[in-house]
Amino acid sequence: MSDTLTNDSTAKIILDSTEIELPVIEGSENEKGIDVSRLRSQTGYITVDEGFVNTGSTSSAITYLDGEKGILRYRGYPIEDLAQRCDFVEVCYLLIHGELPTEQELDGFRASIRRHTMLHEDMRDFYKGFPRDAHPMAILSSVVGALSTFYQDSLNPSDPEQVEISIHRLLAKLPTIAAYSYKKSSGQPLVYPDNDLKYCENFLRMMFAVPSEPYHIDPDFVTALNMLLIVHADHEQNCSTSTVRMVGSANANLFASISAGICALWGPLHGGANEACVNMLNKIIADDGNVEKYVAMAKDKTNNFRLMGFGHRVYKNFDPRATIIKGMCDRLLEKMQIDDPLFDVAKRLEEVALNDDYFVSRKLYPNVDFYSGVIYRAIGIPVQMFTVLFAIGRLPGWIAHWAEMHQSPSKKICRPRQIYTGECVREFVPLENRS
Repeated sequence: MSDTLTNDSTAKIILDSTEIELPVIEGSENEKGIDVSRLRSQTGYITVDEGFVNTGSTSSAITYLDGEKGILRYRGYPIEDLAQRCDFVEVCYLLIHGELPTEQELDGFRASIRRHTMLHEDMRDFYKGFPRDAHPMAILSSVVGALSTFYQDSLNPSDPEQVEISIHRLLAKLPTIAAYSYKKSSGQPLVYPDNDLKYCENFLRMMFAVPSEPYHIDPDFVTALNMLLIVHADHEQNCSTSTVRMVGSANANLFASISAGICALWGPLHGGANEACVNMLNKIIADDGNVEKYVAMAKDKTNNFRLMGFGHRVYKNFDPRATIIKGMCDRLLEKMQIDDPLFDVAKRLEEVALNDDYFVSRKLYPNVDFYSGVIYRAIGIPVQMFTVLFAIGRLPGWIAHWAEMHQSPSKKICRPRQIYTGECVREFVPLENRS
């Protein structure tokens, strides 16, 4: 594991004719940053960076991302290699423990997760209290938060044994919690997990099996889901990961921290983008599939319409995850020969984005949300469950960042500053004198 190192060079800032030197730090991939942690104590000034676009909140050894070159690596391993050669549980181990597991370590990790797939029977009653049309992400965050009431033996973030069992419980139970939320919405009976099955197989069975008939698990669906979970497993200091770290910095237990991350992921500008993408495709279909009309609207600067699933805030090149998912997407659609107007519209939009100079010059390529939504649709995952699948995939990344933060000797509770822009001191006016 490579730690962030302090460079010999410094940055200089002049404030009120006084020159201040700030240390420059450099990461293992030559990323450079200016350490402003002592700026306020030395000068009384703070930095302002709306949305933290140019602010590093921490140093981390988990994920490396280069948006200019389209690079994504977990613990140094290229995402392309992991998606092709690993299963999701193996990637979970890598992210959380920092190394690829030996065969013995992986067998032990799988066995422990399998022992925790069941939910406490009292938790099944929770689902009766949710409205049938409740969004699965609302159910997911609620039930994950409630885990802390059932497992009070593992809430101490400073106890390694308690942290480990919480990690295994979350990895094991999140697919069960998610599948139950879908069964609730469909009115079907809840399906217990089958610990003889692998991680993705077990989830698909809990989602789609019914007691009245046998369920055949399509191996291509398993392969596609495994790949989708891997490419979503971590993505550096994004909104939900930063939320998990911020909540965890207050020494909140792991269940509460992950529940908060799920809420952040639910937003349509974050994990909800794949759901928004499919909703957009359906909107185009309802308008006679007029792709050209919506492409023109996207190009029109005076029009507020935005094509969902294209471009990325970080990647200024092709999203490497989208490249991986596109291959799987093409194979699935070719195999299944589905006659669905959504897939037709998606292919036509993809062709425009890859060939139209407006999109190519601005590097507005189809992103991970575009292709993942199409694959989920092909597998039979309902639209409201798309972001839930994202949460299952992102779980090991959240856990890894939460654990890394707690292991850091420089850990502090997160407490951003602000520049106050409200009223200055005012004289209080009694109620009877207010007009």
